[in-house]
Amino acid sequence: MSFDVEGLSYAPIIIQTTLTQKRMQPRAIEGFFATLKAANPSPVTELEYTSVFELLCAVLLSAQATDVSVNKATRRLFPVANTPQAMRALGLAGLEDYIRTIGLFRSKARHLLQTCQILIDRHDGVVPRTREELQALPGVGRKTANVVLNVAFGEATIAVDTHLFRLANRTGLAPGKTPYEVELKLLERIPAAYVVDAHHWLILHGRYICQSRKPLCAKCGVRPYCDFKDH
Repeated sequence: MSFDVEGLSYAPIIIQTTLTQKRMQPRAIEGFFATLKAANPSPVTELEYTSVFELLCAVLLSAQATDVSVNKATRRLFPVANTPQAMRALGLAGLEDYIRTIGLFRSKARHLLQTCQILIDRHDGVVPRTREELQALPGVGRKTANVVLNVAFGEATIAVDTHLFRLANRTGLAPGKTPYEVELKLLERIPAAYVVDAHHWLILHGRYICQSRKPLCAKCGVRPYCDFKDH
């Protein structure tokens, strides 16, 4: 199942849980995020990068791939190509050699080189700071743009991946049928004090605790606020 709401180009997400019939109440939402913040006051992405360009590349490569697999490849790639000019100089075959362990590496290599060319031609080699300019880059959809805007520039955006989509529906935090719908509901429902870091907390919680097949409810710190009926 793929989503393309108003041309927003979210990557395909498989719905692995039915939509909850309940919605988490505002008081519970406050407790939910206060608990996540207490456990991890300064959350960060698990992708490894040292510049905005490296972050953009890593996020683009992470589509339908694990952060572990991306980090393994970029530890070899970034030391030799950490600018649009250096990456373009690798050429398609050269870039593919560095990222072939990542899923869909051929299309991602092509998109990366096209993106590098646009950054050089239109942005003086600098990653742009607007959603419109980011989403105009090949291989960059709404989710990738949201990550870059949030992590690199501190904007209050929510990148809805598979983990976050599942968690938002399962817990009753922000039930929705598409990633875009979930994103808008999260931005509406998350208290302002938590919204900048919410993306990280929710993805990490979905990745390690609120897992797809067997959520680790017994280890879940936000269990008292969750509407998931099977815990």
